Amino acid sequence: MTNTIELHRKKAGLTQTELAKSVGWNQARVSNYERSDRKPDVDDARLIVRAFLAHGVHLTLDQLFPPAVA
Repeated sequence: MTNTIELHRKKAGLTQTELAKSVGWNQARVSNYERSDRKPDVDDARLIVRAFLAHGVHLTLDQLFPPAVA
C-alpha cells in the first residue's frame, strides 16, 4: 500500500509529531507509516484521514492511500 501521508502532512505544514498527537500516537509511528516500514490497518488509516480533516486538510482515504492500479 503506497501512501501520500508525508506529501499531505508537509502541504498542511504539520510535523510528524503534530500529526501523531492528533491521533494519540508517537512520532515514530507516523514516520514508519510514511516510509512504509509499517502498513496501517483500515481503522488506523481512517484515524489518519480524520486527523487531516481536523487540521483543515480535506482528503479521502483513496487520496491518502491510492488504490493499486491493476
